[in-house]
Amino acid sequence: MGFGRFDEQGQMFLILKKEDGDFEATDQRITPFRFLTPIDFRCIYGVGLNYKEHAKETGKEAPKYPMIFMKAPTCSQSAGDPIVIPRFMRSDKVDYEGELGVVIGRPCKNVKPEEALSYVLGYTCANDISARDWQKEKGGGQFCRGKSFDTFCPVGPCLTTADEIPDPSKLMLRTFVNEEKMQESSTGDMIFDVPTLISFLSGSTTLLPGTLILTGTPSGVGEARDPRRFLVPGDEVTVEIEGIGMLTNPVVEEVFGDEQEASKEA
Repeated sequence: MGFGRFDEQGQMFLILKKEDGDFEATDQRITPFRFLTPIDFRCIYGVGLNYKEHAKETGKEAPKYPMIFMKAPTCSQSAGDPIVIPRFMRSDKVDYEGELGVVIGRPCKNVKPEEALSYVLGYTCANDISARDWQKEKGGGQFCRGKSFDTFCPVGPCLTTADEIPDPSKLMLRTFVNEEKMQESSTGDMIFDVPTLISFLSGSTTLLPGTLILTGTPSGVGEARDPRRFLVPGDEVTVEIEGIGMLTNPVVEEVFGDEQEASKEA
């Protein structure tokens, strides 16, 4: 496992992690075998109802303050690896949510909005996968159960550094299921922009390097469509964000118990 950087021609070069924890770019060209999540996330914050049109499609009023929930870091998933539909804790309402991910690069607390972007390491594509039945019907009024199953936070395939995106409020975001476009919006439709979210989350709270902020999803989620469109095994989901790239993950069904043992023997 290692780190690399793309140049303007799409070639990848090795980034070395030094003993002091810092990184050093090299001119050594490499060919990636597979893409992992850009970093190991310390904490994952999500933001609900943060796009005006998404709030409308849910029939809810726009929130006065950012609506915050958390996802377990163990739910992160790499680009190309599968989104697994739960069967032990069965869900038949697994939904996609394409989102702009913001990664914090240095500790911040009580940050003013006008200073907030200076704490950003970079931006990435993310998919806030949500089991709507566990989120709403069986979650006890909390979102974390329906949002934190394994593989429920695909992220990647790369991290675009903050200097490459001076204004994260001017990015086009699209989500596709089996190449059918489901979501399309500008991040300018956010109710609370990225600086406001960082300022709010850092209020009386330390955000550590490696914190991932999922900034909300646009309209077009499966639950709000008519008819509803939840994910099923065999689907493929792609989140595309201007200036960052494309995150694609297949969808499979969880195997456990006797079926899991049988698959190992096979």
